[in-house]
Amino acid sequence: MNNLNNKKILLIICGGIAAYKSLEVIRLLKKSGVIIKTILTKSGAEFVTPLSITSLSQSKVYQDLFNLENEVEMDHINLSRWADLILIAPATANTISKLANGNSDDLASTVALASNKKILIAPAMNVRMWDHQSTRENINKLKAYNYRLIGPEIGDMACGEYGEGKMSEPKKIVNELKIYFDSLKKNNKLKAIVTAGPTNEYIDPVRFISNKSSGKQGYEIAKSLSKKGFDTTLISGPTNLKINDNVNLIKVETAEEMFQATLNNLPADVAIFSAAVGDYKLKKTSKIKIKKQDKFNLELEKNVDILNYVSNHNSLRPQLVVGFAAETNNLENYANKKLNEKNCDWIIANDISNKKIGFGSDFNEVSIFYKSKKIDKLLYKPKSDISDEIVEKIINHLN
Repeated sequence: MNNLNNKKILLIICGGIAAYKSLEVIRLLKKSGVIIKTILTKSGAEFVTPLSITSLSQSKVYQDLFNLENEVEMDHINLSRWADLILIAPATANTISKLANGNSDDLASTVALASNKKILIAPAMNVRMWDHQSTRENINKLKAYNYRLIGPEIGDMACGEYGEGKMSEPKKIVNELKIYFDSLKKNNKLKAIVTAGPTNEYIDPVRFISNKSSGKQGYEIAKSLSKKGFDTTLISGPTNLKINDNVNLIKVETAEEMFQATLNNLPADVAIFSAAVGDYKLKKTSKIKIKKQDKFNLELEKNVDILNYVSNHNSLRPQLVVGFAAETNNLENYANKKLNEKNCDWIIANDISNKKIGFGSDFNEVSIFYKSKKIDKLLYKPKSDISDEIVEKIINHLN
């Protein structure tokens, strides 16, 4: 079955002799039923012409960032939102450097940085440029940002040298796109549950015990899972956040309600418990407002530990169970302790004493602890980017 049919792909063609291969990429994609739009960089136009691209793609070629006619339509935003996927082929050392370091001085780099879609890059450059330490560092950055590489290959180069740096052949590039969309189709058969936000444990009708969790990281994880094709259910405590229509949102208030909603939505393939569930609730809640008193004692009892319950019930347990740990100190010790005691597969921990990544922030920095004792560190970046990396690791694990 052709899984490229009617897919919308934005092709960015950068400078370099390998740009001629992009024409064959366009031909093969059109043959597979792809709808293509193209951005041609200034240097790319030195090797292929807009006319040749248009004749093959049968659509407009975008070139100038500050073109009044284009920017009335906000092309750098519209193009990034229009595409199902962005392909940069060839991707030069210069373009790779721009994207790795957040520079945007032309339409191609601006679209890529403004995009919320998967970006695949097919590098093409001289072997010495590919082997240079700065290029290696930039490639590692892009991998951390969830870019996906196609190639480069080893072989003879136009400059007469031999080595790694050749752009992959068009057939291989198109096949990689098929593999990517096939993985999305497989993910569509998988069910994921995410819990997010705080819980409210009521003292009386107007007072409750809660915490500072904003739910932002959990919401972003649900968005990333949905974007990758998972059938996603988000069970959320009280927040003011919005979620995509294609995510099944269940709103709850108390830990007990979150627990019951979780049980009602099992079985699932993946369960990610990012909610800051209250550890305790009132042993007895007053049905009327309690009046001001000189002394006011609260008798508490433990809530059900949702993560622990699901992790240790074989009949309910998802294939992958992920817990979260928000710590102010001894992060590694507490995360490993939670990993072992709760019997979950991963613990994702962050240091909330760091105000830049604490509750309510749009940024985060986390460490993923595995049963194998391995630790992955996801450095400071927007929570949406952190979520994309976590979901990529989930997909790799399930596959």
